[in-house]
Amino acid sequence: MAHVLIVDDDEATREVLEQVVTDEGLSVASTGSLRDAAVHIERKMPDALLADLQLPDGSGLELISKIDRACADVIVTTGYADVETAIDAMRFGVADYLVKPIDLCYLRTLLARIAGKPRPARCADSPAAAPEQAWQAGFGSMVGTSEAMLRMYETMRRVAPTDVSVLLIGESGTGKELVARTLHELSLQRGAPFLAVNCAAISPLLLESEFFGHERGSFTGANRRHDGYFAQAEGGTLFLDEITEMPAELQVKLLRTLESGTYMRVGGQQEYRANVRIISATNRDPCQAIAENRLRADLFHRLSVFPIMMPPLRERGDDVVMLAEAVLEQLNSRYGSHRRFGSAALDALRRHAWPGNVRELRNVVQRAYIMADRDVVDEITLPPPCAAPSPRDRSTVSFRIGCSIAEAEMQLIFATLAACKGVKNHTASMLGVSLKTLYNRLEYYRARGELPSWLQEGCARRGPDS
Repeated sequence: MAHVLIVDDDEATREVLEQVVTDEGLSVASTGSLRDAAVHIERKMPDALLADLQLPDGSGLELISKIDRACADVIVTTGYADVETAIDAMRFGVADYLVKPIDLCYLRTLLARIAGKPRPARCADSPAAAPEQAWQAGFGSMVGTSEAMLRMYETMRRVAPTDVSVLLIGESGTGKELVARTLHELSLQRGAPFLAVNCAAISPLLLESEFFGHERGSFTGANRRHDGYFAQAEGGTLFLDEITEMPAELQVKLLRTLESGTYMRVGGQQEYRANVRIISATNRDPCQAIAENRLRADLFHRLSVFPIMMPPLRERGDDVVMLAEAVLEQLNSRYGSHRRFGSAALDALRRHAWPGNVRELRNVVQRAYIMADRDVVDEITLPPPCAAPSPRDRSTVSFRIGCSIAEAEMQLIFATLAACKGVKNHTASMLGVSLKTLYNRLEYYRARGELPSWLQEGCARRGPDS
C-alpha cells in the first residue's frame, strides 16, 4: 500500500487531507513541522510528500533534500500563491503545486496515479536515503543539468511570469512543447487552459474556422456555432507549433489579431477580445523562412518578442545519460521491472550524435528495453545515419499539398524572378504574362508585406530591363 506523508501546520487542513488520502486507499501520516516530518521520513520513506510551503520552522521545500526523489513524488501546497514561489517549487522538481483552498477532485487524481505507480525495488520500507543521494533532475518536468540547459532554465524563469510572446527555435525533437507547457505552468495564466496547435496538421480549408471559430450557417456544414482556438484558450496560453507552415493568408489574419487584440468568427460581425498568451515554435531558421517567403517578417517580429534557442541533444553532454535513465525508469515503473544500463550501453549513448534529439533517444531506449534479455541493458541498437538530402533543383518549385492557388502563384513568381536574377521582362516572358501584370502582382505583395527583402528595391521600377 502506498504511503503519504502530510506536512501542514493547520490541524483542520491535515484532517481533511488525511480523510481524502484514506478514501483513496493509501496509508497516511501527518505532522505540523519540518522537524517532525524529518523524523517520519527517517522511519518510513513515503511514496508521496504533501507539504505546505510555509511552516513554523521553515519551508516545505527543505524536505526534498531528505527524500529519495526516485521513490517519492513531492506535492507542495500554499495559501499564498505567487509566481516566484511557483517557480522555486518547479526548480526543485516538485510533481505538482496546489493553491489553497485545494481542489480535492484534482488531488484525488494525483493520489490515484501515485497509488497505481510501481515502486523501484530500492524504495522498500527502509530508512530514507542519505541527503546526498537526492538529485536535481532539471526544471519542473524537464530533465537535464548541462550548462546549456541551466542557461535556458534561467531564461525561462525570467520570462515565464510575463505575458510577452515567446518564440522557441530549435531542431525537431528538442522538446519545444514541453518548454511551452513549463512556461505556462510558471505563468500567471497557469490556472487557465494550455492549448497546443500544430499549424502543419490542420486542413488549409479549415484553418480560419479552427483559429477564430465560426457562426452557425456561415458555410456549408456549419450546423452550429464553433469556438476557435482563441476562445478555447481564453485567459491561458496558445502554443503554435511549426508556425512557418501556416499559410500566408492566415498569417495576415493572425497578425491583425495580435496587433488589434481582437478577432471575429467566420461569418460573424461581433468582435471578441483575444485574451491569450502566444508561444510559438519552429524548427526552421526564421530568417531563412522569411527569405523563402514561408513566414511574414512583420508576424515574426510580433511572435519573437522573446526568442529562446533550444539546445540540441548533442550539445548537452551527460544529459544524454540522465534522459535515457529517466526514460528507462518510466518503463520500469510502467511494466514493474528493474532494468538498468550497463557501461557499454552508456558509452554507446554518449558517442551517438542524436540528430533526432530527445525524440530519437526515447525511441532508442524503448527498443533497447524491449530487446533486453536480462535486467542489465548492455546492447543499444542505434539507427543508421540518414542519407544527406540531394541539392535542391533550382529549376523546380515545390508546393505542399493543400496550399492555396494564391500562395502557389506567389512562390512561382518569386522563384522565377530569382532564376532570372531579378530581370522582370525575362520573368514575365517565362511566366507567360505581361510586364504590367507582373508589376501589379509585385505591388500587391509589397502592400501586404509579403515581398522578400531582396526584391524590395526597385519593385516599382518600370524599365524594360529592370
